[in-house]
Amino acid sequence: MTLLSAIRREEKKLEKQVGRLQKKLDGVRAAAKALGNSAGRGAKVVRKRVLSVAGRAKIAQAARRRWARVRAAAKKAAT
Repeated sequence: MTLLSAIRREEKKLEKQVGRLQKKLDGVRAAAKALGNSAGRGAKVVRKRVLSVAGRAKIAQAARRRWARVRAAAKKAAT
């Protein structure tokens, strides 16, 4: 019987701890919700996409090639 009573004492102790932790968790959640409404709008930072100079040059070169093909095809069709 002493083993069973020790288990029950431990169970009660853990239930008290769970209750205290639940109250703390509820408080933290309430604070986060209150702060989330006011601070949430300013917290979002939209970062601008940055393209390297080399990447930009590659894109420009590819565009020039595409337009050259279009002009060549238009010139062929006109003659």
